[in-house]
Amino acid sequence: MERKPFYITTPIFYPSDRLHIGHAYCTTIADSVARYKRLAGYDVFFLTGSDEHGQKIQRKAQENKVTPIEYVDKIVASFKQLWDKLNISHDDFIRTTENRHREVVQALFQKIYDQGDIYKASYEGWYCTPCETFWVERQLTDGKCPDCGRPVEMVQEESYFFRMSKYQDRLLKYIEENPHFIQPTSRRNEMINFIKGGLEDLCVSRTTFDWGIPVPFDTKHVVYVWFDALTNYITAAGYLHDRDKFSRYWPADIHLVGKEIVRFHSIIWPIILMAMGVELPKMVYGHGWLVVEGDKMSKSKGNVIDPIQLIDEFGADAIRYFLLREITLGMDGNFSREALISRINADLANDLGNLLHRTLNMIGRFNHGVIEAPGQAEAVDHELMKLAQETSADYERLMEGMDINAAIKQLWTLISRTNKYIDETAPWALAKDAEKKSRLNTVLYNLAETLRIVCILISPFMPNTAPKIWQQLGIETDFAAVTLNDAQGWGRLLPGIKVAKPEPIFPRIEEKPAAEETKAAEIKQPAQAAAIVTPATPEITIDDFAKMDLRVAKVLAAEKVKGADKLLTLTVDLGTEQRTIVSGIAKHYAPEQLVGQNVVMIVNLKPAKIRGIESRGMVLAASCDEKLTVVTAPDMPAGSKVK
Repeated sequence: MERKPFYITTPIFYPSDRLHIGHAYCTTIADSVARYKRLAGYDVFFLTGSDEHGQKIQRKAQENKVTPIEYVDKIVASFKQLWDKLNISHDDFIRTTENRHREVVQALFQKIYDQGDIYKASYEGWYCTPCETFWVERQLTDGKCPDCGRPVEMVQEESYFFRMSKYQDRLLKYIEENPHFIQPTSRRNEMINFIKGGLEDLCVSRTTFDWGIPVPFDTKHVVYVWFDALTNYITAAGYLHDRDKFSRYWPADIHLVGKEIVRFHSIIWPIILMAMGVELPKMVYGHGWLVVEGDKMSKSKGNVIDPIQLIDEFGADAIRYFLLREITLGMDGNFSREALISRINADLANDLGNLLHRTLNMIGRFNHGVIEAPGQAEAVDHELMKLAQETSADYERLMEGMDINAAIKQLWTLISRTNKYIDETAPWALAKDAEKKSRLNTVLYNLAETLRIVCILISPFMPNTAPKIWQQLGIETDFAAVTLNDAQGWGRLLPGIKVAKPEPIFPRIEEKPAAEETKAAEIKQPAQAAAIVTPATPEITIDDFAKMDLRVAKVLAAEKVKGADKLLTLTVDLGTEQRTIVSGIAKHYAPEQLVGQNVVMIVNLKPAKIRGIESRGMVLAASCDEKLTVVTAPDMPAGSKVK
């Protein structure tokens, strides 16, 4: 049976500097989807690469007193090093400086020019070099680039223009008729509004620098970087050089991009394809940003996170797991060292690692390391079997829907339930009674079989860890040959297998103790706080307090309420549901500072409409004079009850 093709791409990253943790997040998502699709039996083509032309690169090279190609060669080597350390399984790495790409770009430029959709004119307007983007006056924000907030410069030069406006109505109709083309829905709505505001014809050549692909019929011009860069997706798919490959993999199933470049991929790129007469990609998915402890990464702030250092310290799989588990795809997410260590200790060391170690240790102690055939199943066994099979089915549904975070949560529900199963069945007690040997064999088999299933399902996220678990379970089948189908039936673990000696896969991380000065400050803090306690309100009983349902809620998104200086709208996750809250803390917190925080909220507060928004709950905060701090519970999962 022929495998169904699946083509997924990341953006091609710009080699003006080394990549940071946000780039690692995007590429880890794409890699996990690609690995899942391979597991599910698809013929996957996974593309990443580097976008190497443009004025910004030329200026960087001049600053470093090297040629542009010498500059990008060094940076691109660091890209490849990162993807190797992060276990990114790309099938192709494209560079826009390659001859295969130059030939495609020039052929397309000529074709679109010949049909009259590219014309020469003079350009005078604003240009943002860091974003490689042209802007008209009305699009600027306080005279600066609306995307990055940095200064723009006035550009005057002869240029070629692409008739974007000609295709405006056709693209709008396509987006409205294909609701899944741009995801998530919030990005789709943004793009529809942008198009309805009117599309300008796009400047597609430059003459003020020469680091780029020459226009084939006018070599004093180089092709503008976005027209050049976006074309990479069909170059790698074989558009000009391998028509069989192109017909197999195109249109791409998913272009995964950061939300800041959704516009280029869902407006400029589709219109280029329309002009070429080529089918549009099936989906453009705009993921959110990764902020660091509530603040956007910036060199000036000194908070740019190097993923290679993290991988060297914690391991690639731990970093991959944290990024995928901690952040809901499509929303902004928060990175902090404390949250990373907490997640490694709680989920990987305590839950998964402990389950593996306990299981193998008991099989070794009680059954001489051999997984014996199970005996008669009891109700608690059937419950575990049912959950394992339901988890496999839910996992497939969630992964097909790009809901990676939820798929991982489902897996960890099974892992937690299996740890509880050990306590319920108490194998150590069964081992003391020779008459309960059959029962012991059943329990130990069920633990090993659950781990077999978990091992397969975690493999897209943790490609190093899964084979290690497989090997420790003693399964001789080559893990590379395993498929998703192998996780969808109970009882496929063959009795008689001898397990390996348990080895820790995720040792618990103990941070170094704080300095003595910090401890002293913490000891003094309560006495200082006593001086600012406000007068007490009337006493209440424990019954009064019990009426309040206080829970930990993770902030998934935050934005200012239009026309209200003090109000923020928060979207929070309570573990079992999501809610919207309007909170009067906008003067104390920027929205990005709250995303990813685990706040404490009153869940059973009567809903209220504030500025037309229904608010279902209240976030707790401490205040003194002009200072206000939101109450947080950073180490507790969403939904935890506050007592």
